[in-house]
Amino acid sequence: MSTTELAWFKSSYSGSSGDDCVEVAVTEQAICVRDSKDVTRSHFAVGGDGWARFVSFVGDA
Repeated sequence: MSTTELAWFKSSYSGSSGDDCVEVAVTEQAICVRDSKDVTRSHFAVGGDGWARFVSFVGDA
C-alpha cells in the first residue's frame, strides 16, 4: 500500500498550528507513523502489539 493510499490522521492533542506533529495511519498489518512536517519522507510501521506497548509507555510518562 502506498503512502497516498493510507488514511493519515493527527492526534486530537495536536495543536492547530500544524507543527511538531506526527501522523498515523492504521492498516490490517501495522500502524504507520510519519512526520507531518515532511510527508515526502518515508514512514515507519510497527505491529499492533508494539504500538500498544508504546502507547501504554507514553501514557504512563
